[in-house]
Amino acid sequence: MSDCGQFGITLIAFVGSVFSPYYAWARNKKSKPNDVDPENYCALNVALYHPTSSRWAMTERGARHVSRGSDFFKVGPSEIQWDGTHRIRGTVRVHAEQLFTFAAPLDSNCQHMWGPIAPSARVEVQLNQPAQSWSGHGYLDSNEGLEPIDGAFQKWNWSRCRLSNGDTAVLYDVYSKQGVNKVLALIFSQAGDVKTFAVPSDFAMSPTFWRLNRSMRADGPSKVLQQLEDTPFYQRALLQTQLMGETAVAFHESLSIPRLVSPIVQAMLPFRMPRIS
Repeated sequence: MSDCGQFGITLIAFVGSVFSPYYAWARNKKSKPNDVDPENYCALNVALYHPTSSRWAMTERGARHVSRGSDFFKVGPSEIQWDGTHRIRGTVRVHAEQLFTFAAPLDSNCQHMWGPIAPSARVEVQLNQPAQSWSGHGYLDSNEGLEPIDGAFQKWNWSRCRLSNGDTAVLYDVYSKQGVNKVLALIFSQAGDVKTFAVPSDFAMSPTFWRLNRSMRADGPSKVLQQLEDTPFYQRALLQTQLMGETAVAFHESLSIPRLVSPIVQAMLPFRMPRIS
């Protein structure tokens, strides 16, 4: 998010995209779904946010269009390096304030791991198309799984916010396929420490346009400042919330796995996300 609050950007790199209908169809055809190569279903999702001109791009590509290493990930003409219809062209640079190697399991079998790489960072955005140049505060994390997410989860709510002292608070509120709730409540300090804090109460929020239920763990009810993404199975919003005894702005996401894997949503996704084999 830009310092002025008018611009925002989200980038997500996928290897074996959890949102890919093509990946799901390929797994459904196999007697052993894990035999499907995730490298053949890669994508880079870019979402730009602005009050009057938001843009969204995501094209999945097969393995022959993909190359990656410890410090780069290239999918077709798009590339992320660690040193980084409408089209989106430009460069995004992430300057980590502190690097973390922390990782935590999201499920009881440790098949799904999550961890922030740079919970607090400065982001520089320079775009040629559309013409934008701004800087602001950012966040970088990683999710890894040894199985599809519908094998372990029913839904989750996730949020992160920057506290007044510069630390980053993250809440990962996960429900397993069996309905068991697990909450990670963590603070990542500017000094590089990771601390837990008492899990706040869960406050229901108004459903989205697509009637997706969502909630936010906080010291009190939260207010939607800006709805960034609203789909039948996923939402992303900017909230005003109360956490750790202070008022803060939080990025909040909700995901419904049953909706994601439903036949009608899987049939709709190719219209939003094309594929080049």
